[in-house]
Amino acid sequence: MEIRRYKNEDEARLFEMLAEEGDAWGDYHRGENRARYRKALQSSIVYVAIESGTLCGFARCREDDGYGVYIYDLLVRRLCRGRHIGRRLMERVCRDFPDQPVYVMSDVDAYYVKLGYKKEGSIYIVRPEP
Repeated sequence: MEIRRYKNEDEARLFEMLAEEGDAWGDYHRGENRARYRKALQSSIVYVAIESGTLCGFARCREDDGYGVYIYDLLVRRLCRGRHIGRRLMERVCRDFPDQPVYVMSDVDAYYVKLGYKKEGSIYIVRPEP
């Protein structure tokens, strides 16, 4: 299993994986949202987990000028789950930013609790999308 930085040539496989997830990730790959997410990928720090040519998972992060690294998206392909790929992606982020705290933005809290991560704070919508 190779975990490395995202390259433009990973785009088709990443969007294929998002589409496999159905409605849960539909806002990221359908219609005009695909172009928006492509732009988000290009302006983020993105890691991919690849095994035998299959994109098994990815993590999309942003670094906040030394105040921390925030993992916004973490997804492991269904067929690859149960092999600690999500944990390994997050560990890679931690290794690449050893002097900063690493946070994950989550709507799947049970997964992170299972991994032993401590919940700190929350997120609130100030203005919903129009």
